[in-house]
Amino acid sequence: MLNQRQDYQARRTLVHFFLLQISWDVVLSQLHYIIPEESKHGTFVGRIAQDLGLDIGEINSRMLHIVSRDEKEYFQVNLQNGILFVKETIDREVLCPNTPFCIIPLQVIVDKPVQMYRVDVEIEDINDNSPVFSSSVTNLVISEVKHAGSRFPLKIASDPDLGTNSITNYELSASDYFALDFQKYINQIKSLELVLKKNLDREKQSVHNLSLTAYDGGKPRLSGTTRIVVTVEDFNDNAPVFDQPFYQCSVNENAAEGTLVFKLNATDLDVGKNGEILYDFSHMVSGEAKEAFMLDKYTGEIRVKGKLDFESVNMYEIQVEAIDNGDVPHFGHCKVLVTVVDVNDNPPEMTVTSLLVPVPENSPQGTTVAIISVHDKDSGSNGKVHCYISEPSPFKIDISDANDNAPRFVQSVDTIFIKENNPPGSQIYTASASDPDIGQNSFISYSIKERTIDGIPISSYISINPENGKVFALVSFDHEQISYFQCHIKATDAGLQALSSNLTLNIFIEDINDNAPTFTPLHSEITIKASKSAEPGHLITKVKAVDLDSGYNAWTFYKLKDLGGSGKSPFSIAHQTGEITLKRSFTDSDNDEYRLHVVAQDHGEPVMMTETQIVISVVESGEELKFDNQETKRNGDEFSDANVYLVVAICIISSIFLITLIVFTVLRWQKYRDEINELKENYRICSNTGGSWMYSQHTQYNISSNSFRPKSDLIVFTPNNCQTPGNEEQVNPQAVLLNSSYKVKCMRNSHAFSRKTQVFRICKLPLLRKRGLKLYSATCWK
Repeated sequence: MLNQRQDYQARRTLVHFFLLQISWDVVLSQLHYIIPEESKHGTFVGRIAQDLGLDIGEINSRMLHIVSRDEKEYFQVNLQNGILFVKETIDREVLCPNTPFCIIPLQVIVDKPVQMYRVDVEIEDINDNSPVFSSSVTNLVISEVKHAGSRFPLKIASDPDLGTNSITNYELSASDYFALDFQKYINQIKSLELVLKKNLDREKQSVHNLSLTAYDGGKPRLSGTTRIVVTVEDFNDNAPVFDQPFYQCSVNENAAEGTLVFKLNATDLDVGKNGEILYDFSHMVSGEAKEAFMLDKYTGEIRVKGKLDFESVNMYEIQVEAIDNGDVPHFGHCKVLVTVVDVNDNPPEMTVTSLLVPVPENSPQGTTVAIISVHDKDSGSNGKVHCYISEPSPFKIDISDANDNAPRFVQSVDTIFIKENNPPGSQIYTASASDPDIGQNSFISYSIKERTIDGIPISSYISINPENGKVFALVSFDHEQISYFQCHIKATDAGLQALSSNLTLNIFIEDINDNAPTFTPLHSEITIKASKSAEPGHLITKVKAVDLDSGYNAWTFYKLKDLGGSGKSPFSIAHQTGEITLKRSFTDSDNDEYRLHVVAQDHGEPVMMTETQIVISVVESGEELKFDNQETKRNGDEFSDANVYLVVAICIISSIFLITLIVFTVLRWQKYRDEINELKENYRICSNTGGSWMYSQHTQYNISSNSFRPKSDLIVFTPNNCQTPGNEEQVNPQAVLLNSSYKVKCMRNSHAFSRKTQVFRICKLPLLRKRGLKLYSATCWK
């Protein structure tokens, strides 16, 4: 038993020694070769027998062979010379995807005795792949209201190669609106963004076609390309516009219901629902016009709705609105002037104004028998009347013209447009009217009804030749001062009872681009502080320019003037709003101060522009806070030093006024109480067993400005027939004391109030005796 145990331990020791020897040989015999990928069959890898220290003559007899971890054998050993060579072509991207190193481990085994060696073959990358985008076309939809500086991520291209053979750069085709921005991380591009350089305008360009190219860093350099199609999304930034601001049309007064009068047309530069237009009457349209006409909201057709009558209304003024279907609707406006054309729908009316009946048989020839007046409500040729007598007849008719037709203009309303800065004295219009009467009744003179425009007589603006109706401009108009005014031209005939008619002339002053944008004082020549830690997109300041022109001539566009031509300024400006923002973070190489030259230009012809300078100081965050605190403190000190005296003075004056008012009120009240008490004491004597004085106080006893003068009152006595035995004059038992501020009534039951009493003494004669009343002026003393 002991012998068996010793034998087992000896065998165990031998096996351990054999395994340790094999492991030691493996560790000491490793090799590392490097070959490029795509190497062809037979490519030399290394002299493996020589490098392992094997005798070339023995490798065949010792049966040297290679074992690969993969099933596929990429390498083989020439047993004649011990050279390791490529058996199968190797594609590194297939064999080792997504790994920075590609190593194929090999085991070299020889027998007699058995030995194993470790050999690593590293497959080196070559630039055999081009950058590839996931799609050949990238579609982007960007709203036209996106501000400059907005960013839009793009998908990066892929390249299975490594290192410098992978993607190192991107390029974008030239564009005025877009730029490319990408960031590198450990020499690799991980993100790609499309940057908006300036605001888009769909109405100018609705689609932008760009080309994006990715380049690798290999030799030769390979590239891949994709196309970027940017579709500008419409925003409702345009209002509907009619072809003309005014339309003129006519319709016969006997037109049937549904007859087309006029078709309006408005356009909107927007698309989709923002460009859909509906038509509607304005709220200013009269009820008569709405009853006479109807408007199709989809087609803009104006048709007859009710009965028209030239003799009642011969012209309608209709205001129409065009409304788009945007989320925030925009409106366009126009005016339609519809003239009702007269038709012969009224018979002549005859009136006998003088009649000689019966006619004496000896009446001489030419004797006037009757005077007949004929009138027709129709106008023009429809209103002309021919009179005749049925034959045979001993009478005849002399037809004589009466001034029964007023001058008529071709149209009762007309519109003209005058460009501003016109030369004074130039002819702007010719008024023309006609009168179907003859002779003196048809002679027409023209005049302009006097009225004022902003307080200035219209005769200071225009004049008219009374004979031919030519209208002249007396001044050079300025659209910025007056853009529209209306004048009424009157045509009057020369009949004995002159008749006239009016023409309403709408005069519009058209704007020309004669004003350059002007920066407001708060937005020009200013200094702004910007924190050095501000992030991209931070609003630095905002400028604003005003153009006195209108329309496109006043549409202001902002831009920064690059004086150095470097284009490295960290600031950008919104072309429409004038907002100056930070387009990138500040770096240590940036300046401490920037002088930005902001240009504002309009869209007129010719373009006019103006320029201002904005100074931006770049400061540290703490320094900026300290500066602001000092400025705030200084402003507070200025307020304390400059205004504290004014505040103290106002408080003192207010206190003196209040004290004076209180003292005056107390003194007046005390005086008032003393006078009331005195009056009560004096009137108490008037009381007895039969009656007593009764008084009431209304507002104030004294109505005189001087309280020391006697009080003058009115006492009314009513007569009483009763007499006392002592021949004392009796009066009505009631005596009324009238005063503007109080009333006292003294009543006695059995004894009359005597004028000889000590309470009142009559100091003047009676002033009025009427109906038994006696009115006295009395003075009251103590």
